[in-house]
Amino acid sequence: MLKLLQVSFRRHVWRSVCSAAAGRGAARGAAAAARRAGVRSCIVDTNLEEQFVFLDCAGLEEEPDEEQQLRVASGSGSGSGSGSDRQHRTHLRALERQLQVLRDGASQEPGPDSFMDFHDEDFPLDESLIKSQKKKKRKGAEPKGEHRVFGTADAGVAVSDTSCSGCGALLHCAAADLPGFLPSEKFKVLMATGKLGGATCQRCHLLTHHHKALHLQLTRDQYRDVVRRVRARKALVLLVVDLLDPPGSLVPDLPDLVGTNKQVVVLGNKVDLLPADAPNYLQRLKRRLARCCQDAGFGTQVADLHLISAKTGFGLEGLVSALQRSWSYKGDVFLVGGANVGKSTLFNALLESDYCRSAAASALRRATISPWPGTTLELLKFPITNPTPYRMFRRQNRLKEALQQTEAELPADELQRLQRLSRHGYLVGRVGQTFRSGGSRSEEIQFDPDSLAFGEDGGSQKEAAVGSHDKPNASDLKDAHWLYDTPGILRERDILQLLEDQEVRSVVPTRAIVPRTFVLKPGMTLFVGALARIDFLQGRKSCWFSVLASSQVPVHITGLDKAASVYERHAGHALLGVPAGGSERMQRFPALVPQDFSLEGRGYLEATADITLSSAGWVAVTAMSGELVELRVHGPEAAGFGLRTPPLLPHVASLKGERLRKSAAYKPLRAAGQIHNLKPSRN
Repeated sequence: MLKLLQVSFRRHVWRSVCSAAAGRGAARGAAAAARRAGVRSCIVDTNLEEQFVFLDCAGLEEEPDEEQQLRVASGSGSGSGSGSDRQHRTHLRALERQLQVLRDGASQEPGPDSFMDFHDEDFPLDESLIKSQKKKKRKGAEPKGEHRVFGTADAGVAVSDTSCSGCGALLHCAAADLPGFLPSEKFKVLMATGKLGGATCQRCHLLTHHHKALHLQLTRDQYRDVVRRVRARKALVLLVVDLLDPPGSLVPDLPDLVGTNKQVVVLGNKVDLLPADAPNYLQRLKRRLARCCQDAGFGTQVADLHLISAKTGFGLEGLVSALQRSWSYKGDVFLVGGANVGKSTLFNALLESDYCRSAAASALRRATISPWPGTTLELLKFPITNPTPYRMFRRQNRLKEALQQTEAELPADELQRLQRLSRHGYLVGRVGQTFRSGGSRSEEIQFDPDSLAFGEDGGSQKEAAVGSHDKPNASDLKDAHWLYDTPGILRERDILQLLEDQEVRSVVPTRAIVPRTFVLKPGMTLFVGALARIDFLQGRKSCWFSVLASSQVPVHITGLDKAASVYERHAGHALLGVPAGGSERMQRFPALVPQDFSLEGRGYLEATADITLSSAGWVAVTAMSGELVELRVHGPEAAGFGLRTPPLLPHVASLKGERLRKSAAYKPLRAAGQIHNLKPSRN
């Protein structure tokens, strides 16, 4: 059935793209007429939730006949790529581009990644091949930490038209450094046995089971070209933003990618990782996020805004209810956002909610999730539920019943699961499904932070077993609308692009961030690992510096006169932690470039600004009111460090304990996690 979905989607997009060129002039004319008629997009009011109404998209053609596509798909072959003329006409321009890249790459000598070094339990390789590859590896020098795989590429085998169920790339065995690669030994067997439809590519396997990332020959523009397919569709855009890095994680040219006639729902993800610095901090975060959208130039397209956690489930039930009431079943929905903002995690969470058709939820595999940018390479999708009055009635009854439950009424394993989630994040939500395939009883989703999102406990991603439940048939998908997960837009400047595998795992926060506050006098320096150095150059009084970053990144305080020698001696070693690998690693890490900033204090109750460290977090600076503070921030030029005003959590300095004796540090305070939509037990 995954094959049927793939062919159906290809025909759908191909016809849309072909007709888009002819209708582009009409679309612009219709849009201009709408503006002259006074039709305006609504601006988000952050004090109102779930009360927006979507305007009809102007200048878009009608949806293709989905029923006809299903009939064509059901009559197609097994996906070997050598079928009838009808199959050849379904090839998309994206497939043609990838074929061209594969042809170009096939003429080159096999690179070091052509030989893989991981254990695949489902496909043991010939021992003679393993021994021969080990001999080759001993002969030549290998970069430290390089992850190799047994198996070879074979450019003579045709590329399949089957997509990887983890990232969406077309599966092939032509070149190891291109998306969708499988070792030729495994690829040929799966093709011969007709089991290629449920396979995942080498890259997804390594990300999931070995926490290793392979570097691919895929440019930033190629990622963007995939997202631009949204322009020709009547669709709603769900823009996912990383709340740990606004506005850096916003897509600045969103209208150019998806079109100016699209309504956008902004989703501030990872809110569970942020500590509450004041009682109304969630409302303040929503206002701040709305302001960032205005500054980025697409504020007029924003129809609604939600704060969510795709990992712990916070806010997801409210999001599903809002989408079903407002967007209803008008068209497809696309998840769009920058790399590493949590889109694939959200895709997996919605896959197991009321937003996905119950008949399809158990038959579709989850998207591959990792902390490395650019995990999704093509379009993954699932059919969304048509919110009929009966379904909405059943869903509302389930939600009301869930609100009346107390902790004592929950099963012991369910309560333990929620408590475990509350240790991972500050905010936890309960997400359930009203309809289950093969059963009528409503059930809570078994949210596991190590399977829904990249965890730090070594847990592997759990995949829904294909075939364990009834697969959706043609009648289930008749006239269906879909939710698509698009590739993350790679940022031009980001610290993660400079880090290696284990360093990325250390830098990306996966648990609730506990602020670490230090008091510094002028003439002192604060190191955030070996990634950033902040010099306190000038000021009359001491200032508080609150570091909000992963707990695995060390913070070190020293005098300004010793800072250079400390970095030279300890960068790459245990004291500064990240990057790791000694002087050899630091030779490959770019030099730190200084930037000077002048700040004016707002008092000891409110931070004056944040020093942003891109995906690594930020440092909030709190100074006496009216105090002029001179800082010098050192960091890699390609990391994109900068200044953010106003600060994201202005009262973060209040989240500290007593000052440690003979130290510049304060005792960290970690607030308890809150489980929403659950009554506390009565004592």
